[in-house]
Amino acid sequence: MQPSKPGDLRRYIRDLPDYPVKGVIFRDLTPLFKDEKAFRLAVDRLAGFYKREKVDMVAAVEARGFIVGAPLALKLGVGFVPLRKPGKLPWKKRKVTYRLEYADESIEIHEDALKKGQRVLLVDDLLATGGTAAAAAKLIEELGAKVMGMAFIVELKYLGGRNKLKGYDVRSLLVYE
Repeated sequence: MQPSKPGDLRRYIRDLPDYPVKGVIFRDLTPLFKDEKAFRLAVDRLAGFYKREKVDMVAAVEARGFIVGAPLALKLGVGFVPLRKPGKLPWKKRKVTYRLEYADESIEIHEDALKKGQRVLLVDDLLATGGTAAAAAKLIEELGAKVMGMAFIVELKYLGGRNKLKGYDVRSLLVYE
């Protein structure tokens, strides 16, 4: 059966308690990604949020953000910019370190990845504490581009990630209260 509404996508999200550490409920989107119809619906719905807006580039953070960001960029007819873990990008780059709900992390971007004034849609599979998205936005803005929106398949509202993203247009398909 093909999911027909965004809420139908919830059945493709697997909950894994105490992963990666005790007390965390990991929302696993791999069942959604492996189902072609559910995955397509998620990308189409995210694209629908922005089809009437000017998007110059889609950016996403390694690794699950790439799964969502690349097909979304193609759907919107724009290029894709990867934000990667340290040591993965081969050219001149900028770096930022931030706090996740259970560890510190860093991401990097090539210095020539974006042009001044470009309107960038930042995409990830899931919004939790907002640390990753805030760090990615900082890197994008350091290059002179504008984060015109942030899109997620899942948002964990109870972790308060939107609080770190005030001033940004944040949109999510599924919200866990």
